[in-house]
Amino acid sequence: MSSITSRIILSTILAAAAITADAKIVAGVKFDDSVRVNGQTLVLNGAGVRKKLFIKVYAGALYLPTNQRDAATILAADVPRRMVMHFVFDVGKGKIAEAWTEGLKANTPNAPADVKNAFHTLSSWMEDMKKGQEIVLTYGPATGTTVEVNGKVKGTLPGKAVADAILATWIGPKPGPGSDFKNAVLGK
Repeated sequence: MSSITSRIILSTILAAAAITADAKIVAGVKFDDSVRVNGQTLVLNGAGVRKKLFIKVYAGALYLPTNQRDAATILAADVPRRMVMHFVFDVGKGKIAEAWTEGLKANTPNAPADVKNAFHTLSSWMEDMKKGQEIVLTYGPATGTTVEVNGKVKGTLPGKAVADAILATWIGPKPGPGSDFKNAVLGK
């Protein structure tokens, strides 16, 4: 192999590494390594794909102040966090609302009334999601969980218990998207 060919190959590899060094790609969706939330940097903890049978439904990413692999530790911490659901398949709002309800029952079975009411509100904010659209849930200790659907802020659900119940649908004992997804967003 000539010296010029070797240099071209090496340059191409280094350029590709530089492009992917600050992003993670899951199911064709690029997630940045970090995001800014209320002046604080959150880092990508992990990302995975939610499948239903053989269909890829959405790519999901979890952002935290620091990487953390233990679900109980993440849920115990009262720190900012963000969940991103980037849809790669069209899903109706009824199916999304149903998944929130099932996730709550499976992972927070003795949820208090305020958490159940918050999930009812969360479900009412859902819209039919098309490929390429996102749901973003951002928790701040002082504010609660701000819900954005397709770029529109729907509102904020108060309380850490609500935020924990929402995140538990992903990383709780019976995650709706499955254990492979849970492990992926936990960075395992």
